Amino acid sequence: MTAMIEVQGLTKNYGSKRGISDVSFQVEEGHVFGFLGPNGAGKTTTIRLLMALLKPDAGSARIAGLDCWEKSVEIKRLIGYVPGEPALDPNLTGGQILEYFAHLRGGVDQAYLKQLVERFELDTSRKFRQYSTGNKRKVVLIQAFMHRPRLLILDEPTSGLDPLNQQEFDRMVFEARNEGRTVFLSSHVLSEVEKTCATVGIIRDGSLVRIGDVAEVKAIKRYEVTITFANPVPAEAFKTVDGVIEVETLNHGHAVRLTMQGPADAVIKAAAHYPVVSLTSYEPSLEDIFLRYYEEDGPRATEAHHVA
Repeated sequence: MTAMIEVQGLTKNYGSKRGISDVSFQVEEGHVFGFLGPNGAGKTTTIRLLMALLKPDAGSARIAGLDCWEKSVEIKRLIGYVPGEPALDPNLTGGQILEYFAHLRGGVDQAYLKQLVERFELDTSRKFRQYSTGNKRKVVLIQAFMHRPRLLILDEPTSGLDPLNQQEFDRMVFEARNEGRTVFLSSHVLSEVEKTCATVGIIRDGSLVRIGDVAEVKAIKRYEVTITFANPVPAEAFKTVDGVIEVETLNHGHAVRLTMQGPADAVIKAAAHYPVVSLTSYEPSLEDIFLRYYEEDGPRATEAHHVA
Protein backbone atom coordinates (compact mmCIF):
# COMPACT_ATOMS: atom_id res chain seq x y z
CA MET A 1 0.00 0.00 0.00
CA THR A 2 1.03 3.64 -0.47
CA ALA A 3 2.00 5.64 2.61
CA MET A 4 0.02 8.88 2.89
CA ILE A 5 2.07 10.11 5.88
CA GLU A 6 5.74 9.27 6.40
CA VAL A 7 7.50 10.60 9.49
CA GLN A 8 11.15 9.77 10.18
CA GLY A 9 13.15 10.87 13.21
CA LEU A 10 11.02 13.97 13.70
CA THR A 11 12.34 16.19 16.49
CA LYS A 12 11.29 19.58 17.83
CA ASN A 13 12.77 21.15 20.95
CA TYR A 14 11.26 24.02 22.93
CA GLY A 15 14.21 24.56 25.26
CA SER A 16 13.06 23.73 28.77
CA LYS A 17 9.59 22.80 27.54
CA ARG A 18 8.90 19.35 26.15
CA GLY A 19 8.64 18.88 22.40
CA ILE A 20 9.04 15.61 20.50
CA SER A 21 12.13 13.48 19.98
CA ASP A 22 12.95 11.05 17.16
CA VAL A 23 9.32 10.25 16.29
CA SER A 24 8.91 7.85 13.36
CA PHE A 25 5.74 6.30 11.91
CA GLN A 26 3.77 5.99 8.72
CA VAL A 27 0.08 5.97 7.88
CA GLU A 28 -1.11 4.03 4.85
CA GLU A 29 -3.51 5.66 2.43
CA GLY A 30 -7.14 4.83 3.21
CA HIS A 31 -6.43 4.05 6.87
CA VAL A 32 -7.71 5.71 10.04
CA PHE A 33 -4.83 6.31 12.43
CA GLY A 34 -5.31 7.19 16.10
CA PHE A 35 -2.60 9.25 17.78
CA LEU A 36 -2.96 8.93 21.55
CA GLY A 37 -1.45 10.82 24.44
CA PRO A 38 -2.34 13.18 27.28
CA ASN A 39 -1.94 16.94 27.09
CA GLY A 40 1.72 17.83 26.66
CA ALA A 41 2.75 14.45 25.25
CA GLY A 42 3.57 15.88 21.81
CA LYS A 43 0.45 15.23 19.74
CA THR A 44 -0.20 18.84 18.73
CA THR A 45 3.50 19.51 18.09
CA THR A 46 3.58 16.55 15.70
CA ILE A 47 0.49 17.80 13.90
CA ARG A 48 1.83 21.35 13.60
CA LEU A 49 5.01 19.95 12.05
CA LEU A 50 2.92 17.96 9.54
CA MET A 51 1.03 21.16 8.73
CA ALA A 52 4.30 23.14 8.36
CA LEU A 53 3.16 25.50 11.11
CA LEU A 54 6.42 24.62 12.86
CA LYS A 55 9.82 23.76 11.40
CA PRO A 56 11.49 20.62 12.78
CA ASP A 57 14.92 20.67 14.39
CA ALA A 58 15.67 17.27 12.89
CA GLY A 59 14.03 14.51 10.90
CA SER A 60 11.55 14.61 8.04
CA ALA A 61 7.82 14.46 7.36
CA ARG A 62 6.20 13.73 4.03
CA ILE A 63 2.56 13.71 2.94
CA ALA A 64 1.61 12.00 -0.32
CA GLY A 65 5.34 11.80 -1.06
CA LEU A 66 5.85 15.57 -0.66
CA ASP A 67 8.08 17.21 1.93
CA CYS A 68 5.80 18.89 4.49
CA TRP A 69 7.96 22.00 4.80
CA GLU A 70 9.14 22.46 1.21
CA LYS A 71 5.79 21.64 -0.44
CA SER A 72 3.44 22.98 2.21
CA VAL A 73 1.16 24.85 -0.20
CA GLU A 74 0.64 21.83 -2.46
CA ILE A 75 0.08 19.62 0.58
CA LYS A 76 -2.53 21.90 2.12
CA ARG A 77 -4.68 21.41 -1.00
CA LEU A 78 -4.90 17.73 -0.06
CA ILE A 79 -5.75 18.24 3.59
CA GLY A 80 -8.74 18.97 5.78
CA TYR A 81 -7.41 20.25 9.10
CA VAL A 82 -9.00 20.63 12.53
CA PRO A 83 -6.71 22.43 15.00
CA GLY A 84 -6.93 21.69 18.70
CA GLU A 85 -7.70 25.33 19.51
CA PRO A 86 -9.32 26.99 16.47
CA ALA A 87 -8.96 30.76 16.15
CA LEU A 88 -11.49 32.19 13.69
CA ASP A 89 -12.89 35.69 13.19
CA PRO A 90 -15.38 36.10 16.07
CA ASN A 91 -17.45 38.65 14.14
CA LEU A 92 -18.18 36.43 11.13
CA THR A 93 -21.16 34.10 11.12
CA GLY A 94 -20.69 30.36 10.82
CA GLY A 95 -22.04 30.58 7.28
CA GLN A 96 -19.58 33.34 6.32
CA ILE A 97 -16.66 31.33 7.71
CA LEU A 98 -17.68 28.25 5.71
CA GLU A 99 -18.17 30.39 2.60
CA TYR A 100 -14.70 31.89 3.06
CA PHE A 101 -13.06 28.47 3.33
CA ALA A 102 -15.06 27.20 0.35
CA HIS A 103 -13.72 30.06 -1.80
CA LEU A 104 -10.24 29.42 -0.44
CA ARG A 105 -10.57 25.85 -1.68
CA GLY A 106 -11.66 27.01 -5.10
CA GLY A 107 -15.27 26.01 -4.48
CA VAL A 108 -16.92 22.99 -2.88
CA ASP A 109 -19.97 20.84 -3.54
CA GLN A 110 -22.70 23.07 -2.05
CA ALA A 111 -25.13 20.18 -1.69
CA TYR A 112 -22.58 18.25 0.37
CA LEU A 113 -21.82 21.33 2.46
CA LYS A 114 -25.53 21.80 3.16
CA GLN A 115 -25.79 18.14 4.13
CA LEU A 116 -22.95 18.50 6.66
CA VAL A 117 -24.56 21.60 8.17
CA GLU A 118 -27.87 19.73 8.52
CA ARG A 119 -26.22 16.65 10.00
CA PHE A 120 -24.64 18.75 12.75
CA GLU A 121 -27.78 20.92 13.10
CA LEU A 122 -25.63 24.05 12.94
CA ASP A 123 -27.27 27.48 12.89
CA THR A 124 -25.02 29.21 10.33
CA SER A 125 -26.62 32.63 10.90
CA ARG A 126 -25.01 33.18 14.31
CA LYS A 127 -21.67 34.88 14.80
CA PHE A 128 -18.75 32.68 15.76
CA ARG A 129 -18.31 34.46 19.11
CA GLN A 130 -21.92 33.60 19.99
CA TYR A 131 -21.39 29.89 19.52
CA SER A 132 -20.94 27.42 22.35
CA THR A 133 -17.74 25.38 22.41
CA GLY A 134 -19.56 22.51 20.72
CA ASN A 135 -20.94 24.69 17.91
CA LYS A 136 -17.51 26.24 17.29
CA ARG A 137 -16.18 22.70 16.93
CA LYS A 138 -18.93 21.90 14.41
CA VAL A 139 -17.88 24.84 12.20
CA VAL A 140 -14.27 23.68 12.21
CA LEU A 141 -15.24 20.06 11.49
CA ILE A 142 -17.50 21.03 8.60
CA GLN A 143 -14.76 23.15 6.95
CA ALA A 144 -12.35 20.21 7.26
CA PHE A 145 -14.69 17.67 5.66
CA MET A 146 -16.56 19.81 3.11
CA HIS A 147 -14.07 19.54 0.23
CA ARG A 148 -13.66 15.75 0.64
CA PRO A 149 -9.88 15.94 1.17
CA ARG A 150 -7.57 12.99 0.57
CA LEU A 151 -6.24 13.41 4.10
CA LEU A 152 -7.96 14.61 7.26
CA ILE A 153 -5.70 15.76 10.11
CA LEU A 154 -7.85 16.15 13.19
CA ASP A 155 -6.50 17.38 16.54
CA GLU A 156 -8.90 16.45 19.37
CA PRO A 157 -11.82 16.66 16.91
CA THR A 158 -14.70 15.82 19.25
CA SER A 159 -13.73 18.22 22.06
CA GLY A 160 -16.93 19.94 23.18
CA LEU A 161 -19.32 17.80 21.12
CA ASP A 162 -22.31 16.18 22.77
CA PRO A 163 -22.74 12.38 22.43
CA LEU A 164 -25.13 12.60 19.45
CA ASN A 165 -22.75 14.81 17.49
CA GLN A 166 -19.86 12.55 18.44
CA GLN A 167 -21.78 9.69 16.82
CA GLU A 168 -22.29 11.83 13.73
CA PHE A 169 -18.57 12.52 13.64
CA ASP A 170 -17.86 8.78 13.87
CA ARG A 171 -20.11 8.18 10.86
CA MET A 172 -18.28 10.88 8.90
CA VAL A 173 -14.94 9.21 9.66
CA PHE A 174 -16.30 5.83 8.53
CA GLU A 175 -17.59 7.42 5.32
CA ALA A 176 -14.22 9.02 4.63
CA ARG A 177 -12.48 5.70 5.17
CA ASN A 178 -14.94 3.86 2.94
CA GLU A 179 -14.24 6.40 0.19
CA GLY A 180 -10.53 5.57 0.43
CA ARG A 181 -9.53 8.74 2.23
CA THR A 182 -7.00 8.84 5.09
CA VAL A 183 -7.68 10.11 8.61
CA PHE A 184 -5.06 11.07 11.21
CA LEU A 185 -6.91 11.57 14.48
CA SER A 186 -5.28 12.87 17.65
CA SER A 187 -7.18 12.17 20.84
CA HIS A 188 -7.13 11.34 24.52
CA VAL A 189 -10.74 10.05 24.30
CA LEU A 190 -9.75 6.45 23.79
CA SER A 191 -13.24 5.07 23.35
CA GLU A 192 -13.62 7.05 20.11
CA VAL A 193 -10.26 5.80 18.85
CA GLU A 194 -11.31 2.24 19.63
CA LYS A 195 -14.45 2.75 17.54
CA THR A 196 -12.96 4.52 14.53
CA CYS A 197 -9.25 3.74 14.15
CA ALA A 198 -7.53 0.78 12.53
CA THR A 199 -4.06 1.69 13.75
CA VAL A 200 -3.03 3.28 17.03
CA GLY A 201 0.12 5.13 18.08
CA ILE A 202 0.80 6.01 21.72
CA ILE A 203 3.05 8.99 22.45
CA ARG A 204 4.55 9.63 25.89
CA ASP A 205 6.76 12.53 26.95
CA GLY A 206 7.47 13.38 23.31
CA SER A 207 8.48 9.85 22.31
CA LEU A 208 6.46 7.20 20.52
CA VAL A 209 5.86 4.34 22.94
CA ARG A 210 4.11 1.93 20.61
CA ILE A 211 2.40 1.73 17.27
CA GLY A 212 0.22 -1.09 15.99
CA ASP A 213 -3.29 -2.02 15.02
CA VAL A 214 -6.01 -1.86 17.67
CA ALA A 215 -6.02 -5.65 18.11
CA GLU A 216 -2.25 -5.64 18.63
CA VAL A 217 -2.45 -2.92 21.26
CA LYS A 218 -5.16 -4.90 23.04
CA ALA A 219 -2.91 -7.97 22.97
CA ILE A 220 -0.66 -6.32 25.57
CA LYS A 221 -3.58 -5.82 27.91
CA ARG A 222 -3.91 -6.86 31.47
CA TYR A 223 -7.33 -8.28 32.14
CA GLU A 224 -9.21 -9.84 35.04
CA VAL A 225 -10.70 -13.30 35.37
CA THR A 226 -12.92 -14.16 38.34
CA ILE A 227 -13.48 -17.85 39.03
CA THR A 228 -16.03 -19.08 41.60
CA PHE A 229 -15.66 -22.59 43.03
CA ALA A 230 -18.02 -24.94 44.87
CA ASN A 231 -15.41 -25.34 47.63
CA PRO A 232 -12.59 -23.12 48.94
CA VAL A 233 -9.46 -23.17 46.77
CA PRO A 234 -6.03 -21.93 47.93
CA ALA A 235 -4.73 -18.86 46.13
CA GLU A 236 -1.36 -20.61 45.79
CA ALA A 237 -2.92 -22.90 43.19
CA PHE A 238 -2.81 -19.99 40.70
CA LYS A 239 0.15 -17.84 41.79
CA THR A 240 2.67 -19.65 39.61
CA VAL A 241 0.40 -20.31 36.63
CA ASP A 242 1.57 -18.85 33.30
CA GLY A 243 -0.04 -15.48 32.53
CA VAL A 244 -1.10 -14.74 36.11
CA ILE A 245 0.27 -11.46 37.51
CA GLU A 246 -1.79 -11.09 40.69
CA VAL A 247 -4.14 -13.32 42.68
CA GLU A 248 -6.84 -12.06 45.04
CA THR A 249 -8.93 -14.40 47.21
CA LEU A 250 -12.67 -13.63 47.44
CA ASN A 251 -15.64 -14.99 49.37
CA HIS A 252 -13.56 -16.82 51.97
CA GLY A 253 -11.64 -18.76 49.35
CA HIS A 254 -14.64 -19.75 47.25
CA ALA A 255 -13.47 -17.43 44.45
CA VAL A 256 -10.30 -15.93 43.06
CA ARG A 257 -9.79 -12.79 41.00
CA LEU A 258 -6.80 -13.10 38.70
CA THR A 259 -5.02 -10.21 37.02
CA MET A 260 -3.66 -11.67 33.80
CA GLN A 261 -1.68 -10.93 30.71
CA GLY A 262 -1.57 -13.13 27.63
CA PRO A 263 -3.47 -16.39 26.94
CA ALA A 264 -5.77 -17.88 29.59
CA ASP A 265 -5.14 -21.51 28.60
CA ALA A 266 -2.96 -22.39 31.62
CA VAL A 267 -5.46 -20.79 34.03
CA ILE A 268 -8.39 -22.73 32.57
CA LYS A 269 -6.45 -25.99 32.91
CA ALA A 270 -5.49 -25.17 36.52
CA ALA A 271 -9.09 -24.30 37.40
CA ALA A 272 -10.30 -27.60 35.91
CA HIS A 273 -8.77 -29.43 38.88
CA TYR A 274 -11.51 -27.96 41.09
CA PRO A 275 -15.34 -27.86 40.87
CA VAL A 276 -15.99 -24.55 39.03
CA VAL A 277 -19.32 -22.77 39.55
CA SER A 278 -18.72 -19.79 37.25
CA LEU A 279 -16.02 -17.92 35.36
CA THR A 280 -16.15 -14.31 34.18
CA SER A 281 -13.59 -12.26 32.27
CA TYR A 282 -13.33 -8.48 32.30
CA GLU A 283 -12.09 -7.10 28.98
CA PRO A 284 -10.39 -3.73 29.48
CA SER A 285 -11.10 -0.74 27.30
CA LEU A 286 -8.38 0.80 25.22
CA GLU A 287 -8.23 3.46 27.95
CA ASP A 288 -7.19 0.87 30.53
CA ILE A 289 -4.47 -0.34 28.17
CA PHE A 290 -3.34 3.19 27.46
CA LEU A 291 -3.11 4.18 31.13
CA ARG A 292 -0.79 1.26 31.76
CA TYR A 293 1.80 2.95 29.56
CA TYR A 294 1.82 5.87 31.97
CA GLU A 295 2.59 3.83 35.05
CA GLU A 296 6.03 4.37 36.50
CA ASP A 297 7.05 0.81 35.66
CA GLY A 298 5.40 0.82 32.22
CA PRO A 299 7.20 0.19 28.92
CA ARG A 300 9.51 2.90 27.64
CA ALA A 301 9.98 4.21 24.15
CA THR A 302 12.73 1.67 23.55
CA GLU A 303 10.05 -1.00 23.52
CA ALA A 304 8.10 0.62 20.69
CA HIS A 305 6.71 -1.73 18.07
CA HIS A 306 6.09 -0.71 14.46
CA VAL A 307 3.84 -2.17 11.83
CA ALA A 308 3.75 -1.59 8.09
